[in-house]
Amino acid sequence: MQVCDKHWQPRPACADPRLRAWLLDAGSLTARLTACCRDFNVRVLREGCARAGSEERALFGMRRTGPLLGRDVILQCGAVPLVYAHSVIHAADLRGPWRAIAGIGTRPLGATLFADPRIERGPLAFRRLAQGHPLYCAAARALDATLPPLWARRSLFSLRRAPLLVTEAFLPQIISLPRTGIGTNDA
Repeated sequence: MQVCDKHWQPRPACADPRLRAWLLDAGSLTARLTACCRDFNVRVLREGCARAGSEERALFGMRRTGPLLGRDVILQCGAVPLVYAHSVIHAADLRGPWRAIAGIGTRPLGATLFADPRIERGPLAFRRLAQGHPLYCAAARALDATLPPLWARRSLFSLRRAPLLVTEAFLPQIISLPRTGIGTNDA
Protein backbone atom coordinates (compact mmCIF):
# COMPACT_ATOMS: atom_id res chain seq x y z
CA MET A 1 0.00 0.00 0.00
CA GLN A 2 1.24 3.44 -0.89
CA VAL A 3 1.43 5.91 2.05
CA CYS A 4 2.17 9.01 -0.06
CA ASP A 5 -0.54 11.03 -1.77
CA LYS A 6 -1.08 14.67 -2.66
CA HIS A 7 -0.85 15.62 1.04
CA TRP A 8 1.57 13.04 2.46
CA GLN A 9 5.00 13.25 0.85
CA PRO A 10 8.13 11.03 0.84
CA ARG A 11 10.27 13.82 2.43
CA PRO A 12 9.55 16.45 5.09
CA ALA A 13 10.29 19.44 2.87
CA CYS A 14 11.21 22.60 4.76
CA ALA A 15 11.05 20.98 8.20
CA ASP A 16 13.08 22.60 10.97
CA PRO A 17 16.53 20.96 10.92
CA ARG A 18 16.22 20.22 14.66
CA LEU A 19 13.14 18.13 13.86
CA ARG A 20 14.37 16.42 10.68
CA ALA A 21 16.42 13.79 12.52
CA TRP A 22 13.35 12.81 14.54
CA LEU A 23 11.13 12.68 11.46
CA LEU A 24 13.52 10.75 9.23
CA ASP A 25 14.69 8.15 11.73
CA ALA A 26 13.09 4.89 10.59
CA GLY A 27 13.96 3.07 13.82
CA SER A 28 11.81 2.78 16.91
CA LEU A 29 10.65 6.19 18.13
CA THR A 30 9.96 4.58 21.52
CA ALA A 31 13.59 3.43 21.79
CA ARG A 32 14.88 6.90 20.83
CA LEU A 33 12.63 8.66 23.32
CA THR A 34 13.56 6.20 26.07
CA ALA A 35 17.26 6.86 25.35
CA CYS A 36 16.69 10.61 25.78
CA CYS A 37 14.29 10.53 28.72
CA ARG A 38 14.52 8.45 31.88
CA ASP A 39 10.90 9.27 32.71
CA PHE A 40 9.38 8.25 29.35
CA ASN A 41 5.71 7.29 29.58
CA VAL A 42 2.59 6.79 27.50
CA ARG A 43 -0.64 8.63 28.33
CA VAL A 44 -3.58 6.84 26.73
CA LEU A 45 -6.23 9.26 25.49
CA ARG A 46 -8.56 6.89 23.70
CA GLU A 47 -8.85 3.25 22.69
CA GLY A 48 -11.85 1.83 20.91
CA CYS A 49 -14.01 2.02 17.80
CA ALA A 50 -12.61 4.38 15.20
CA ARG A 51 -13.80 6.00 12.02
CA ALA A 52 -11.13 6.27 9.38
CA GLY A 53 -10.53 9.82 8.25
CA SER A 54 -10.74 10.69 4.58
CA GLU A 55 -6.94 10.40 4.24
CA GLU A 56 -6.91 6.98 5.89
CA ARG A 57 -9.79 5.32 4.00
CA ALA A 58 -8.08 4.58 0.69
CA LEU A 59 -4.71 3.96 2.32
CA PHE A 60 -6.14 1.48 4.79
CA GLY A 61 -8.19 -0.48 2.26
CA MET A 62 -11.68 0.47 3.35
CA ARG A 63 -13.24 -1.93 0.86
CA ARG A 64 -12.60 -4.56 3.52
CA THR A 65 -15.60 -4.86 5.81
CA GLY A 66 -15.64 -4.78 9.58
CA PRO A 67 -15.04 -2.22 12.30
CA LEU A 68 -11.80 -0.39 12.92
CA LEU A 69 -10.17 0.20 16.28
CA GLY A 70 -8.12 3.27 17.06
CA ARG A 71 -5.70 4.24 19.78
CA ASP A 72 -4.62 7.80 20.55
CA VAL A 73 -1.79 8.46 22.99
CA ILE A 74 0.66 11.13 24.05
CA LEU A 75 4.29 10.04 24.36
CA GLN A 76 5.77 12.05 27.22
CA CYS A 77 8.94 12.74 29.13
CA GLY A 78 7.56 13.06 32.64
CA ALA A 79 4.64 15.43 32.14
CA VAL A 80 6.12 17.04 29.00
CA PRO A 81 4.20 15.97 25.86
CA LEU A 82 6.46 15.09 22.93
CA VAL A 83 4.41 13.17 20.36
CA TYR A 84 0.72 12.69 19.66
CA ALA A 85 0.37 9.17 18.22
CA HIS A 86 -2.66 7.74 16.42
CA SER A 87 -2.97 4.12 15.30
CA VAL A 88 -5.74 2.33 13.41
CA ILE A 89 -6.30 -1.40 12.85
CA HIS A 90 -9.11 -3.67 11.70
CA ALA A 91 -10.79 -5.00 14.85
CA ALA A 92 -10.73 -8.59 13.60
CA ASP A 93 -6.93 -8.46 13.32
CA LEU A 94 -6.63 -8.05 17.11
CA ARG A 95 -7.99 -11.58 17.40
CA GLY A 96 -5.68 -12.74 14.63
CA PRO A 97 -2.19 -11.63 13.65
CA TRP A 98 -2.09 -8.57 15.94
CA ARG A 99 -3.37 -10.28 19.13
CA ALA A 100 -0.08 -9.39 20.90
CA ILE A 101 -1.14 -5.72 20.99
CA ALA A 102 -4.69 -6.28 22.27
CA GLY A 103 -5.07 -4.55 25.63
CA ILE A 104 -1.64 -2.92 25.39
CA GLY A 105 -2.72 -0.14 27.76
CA THR A 106 0.08 2.25 28.73
CA ARG A 107 2.81 0.08 27.22
CA PRO A 108 4.35 1.70 24.13
CA LEU A 109 3.16 0.19 20.85
CA GLY A 110 6.61 0.75 19.34
CA ALA A 111 8.21 -1.69 21.78
CA THR A 112 6.04 -4.47 20.35
CA LEU A 113 6.32 -3.41 16.71
CA PHE A 114 10.11 -3.39 16.67
CA ALA A 115 10.57 -6.51 18.82
CA ASP A 116 8.93 -8.93 16.37
CA PRO A 117 11.03 -9.62 13.25
CA ARG A 118 7.92 -10.80 11.36
CA ILE A 119 6.48 -7.27 11.43
CA GLU A 120 7.34 -5.26 8.33
CA ARG A 121 7.32 -1.48 8.23
CA GLY A 122 6.45 0.31 5.04
CA PRO A 123 7.96 3.62 3.96
CA LEU A 124 7.48 6.79 5.97
CA ALA A 125 5.34 9.62 4.60
CA PHE A 126 5.34 13.17 5.96
CA ARG A 127 2.92 16.05 6.24
CA ARG A 128 2.72 19.40 7.95
CA LEU A 129 -0.53 19.55 9.92
CA ALA A 130 -2.25 22.91 10.24
CA GLN A 131 -5.27 24.04 12.22
CA GLY A 132 -8.33 22.24 10.94
CA HIS A 133 -6.61 18.93 10.22
CA PRO A 134 -8.27 16.21 12.37
CA LEU A 135 -4.98 15.07 13.95
CA TYR A 136 -3.90 18.63 14.68
CA CYS A 137 -7.30 19.27 16.31
CA ALA A 138 -7.07 16.08 18.36
CA ALA A 139 -3.58 16.97 19.62
CA ALA A 140 -4.61 20.55 20.47
CA ARG A 141 -7.70 19.25 22.33
CA ALA A 142 -5.65 16.67 24.24
CA LEU A 143 -3.17 19.32 25.34
CA ASP A 144 -5.80 22.04 25.77
CA ALA A 145 -3.46 24.35 23.89
CA THR A 146 -3.09 26.31 20.71
CA LEU A 147 -0.24 24.74 18.77
CA PRO A 148 1.88 25.87 15.86
CA PRO A 149 1.61 23.72 12.72
CA LEU A 150 2.91 20.22 13.50
CA TRP A 151 5.01 17.90 11.42
CA ALA A 152 3.70 14.34 11.28
CA ARG A 153 4.81 11.08 9.78
CA ARG A 154 2.92 7.89 9.12
CA SER A 155 3.68 4.36 8.04
CA LEU A 156 1.95 1.04 7.64
CA PHE A 157 3.13 -1.91 9.64
CA SER A 158 2.17 -5.34 8.36
CA LEU A 159 1.99 -8.72 10.03
CA ARG A 160 0.86 -11.60 7.84
CA ARG A 161 -0.62 -9.01 5.43
CA ALA A 162 -2.76 -7.42 8.16
CA PRO A 163 -2.12 -3.64 8.20
CA LEU A 164 -1.68 -1.36 11.20
CA LEU A 165 -1.43 2.35 10.42
CA VAL A 166 0.62 4.49 12.81
CA THR A 167 0.71 8.30 12.57
CA GLU A 168 2.94 10.39 14.84
CA ALA A 169 2.55 14.16 15.19
CA PHE A 170 5.66 15.74 16.69
CA LEU A 171 4.90 18.34 19.35
CA PRO A 172 7.06 21.49 19.77
CA GLN A 173 8.79 20.29 22.96
CA ILE A 174 10.51 17.39 21.19
CA ILE A 175 13.23 19.65 19.78
CA SER A 176 14.38 20.41 23.34
CA LEU A 177 15.51 16.79 23.83
CA PRO A 178 19.15 15.86 23.28
CA ARG A 179 19.90 14.06 20.02
CA THR A 180 21.09 10.97 21.94
CA GLY A 181 20.21 7.84 20.02
CA ILE A 182 18.94 9.74 16.99
CA GLY A 183 20.20 8.75 13.58
CA THR A 184 21.69 11.43 11.37
CA ASN A 185 20.13 10.28 8.12
CA ASP A 186 18.95 13.66 6.84
CA ALA A 187 18.49 12.44 3.26
